[in-house]
Amino acid sequence: MINILQQRIAQHQLLSELRIKLLRLHKLLLDTERVIYEQVRGQVSRGELLQLVINHDQFAWLHRLSELIVQIDDLLQASEPVTSEVIAALVSDVRILLTPDELGDDFAMKYDAAFQRHPDVVLAHADVVTLLATEHQQ
Repeated sequence: MINILQQRIAQHQLLSELRIKLLRLHKLLLDTERVIYEQVRGQVSRGELLQLVINHDQFAWLHRLSELIVQIDDLLQASEPVTSEVIAALVSDVRILLTPDELGDDFAMKYDAAFQRHPDVVLAHADVVTLLATEHQQ
């Protein structure tokens, strides 16, 4: 019973930490995309930015990262225990998504471009990768 409880606590901590790190990364990527948008079209308010994030093609690539964060939120709020397989699948999805590739899909290419231009994105990425590597060793 204690081992099961410890495992659930560890899973909850991992999900919570991963959520925080992905939110930070998402905000940095959103900020970089906002700067690019505003250079062409002028400054936007927070409300306008929210509408752009939801509806504008320039921000659509960030939806995949948003969806992973929502998935983590759902797992953290789940009434049933989260299985190790679900955690492993989520971690795998995060690793796959956060692979910058100038020749990859839309997310990978735009992520690679942000990676090349913004050191803060690199540091936030490293935080996520380090957390996942630490989790893999346990």
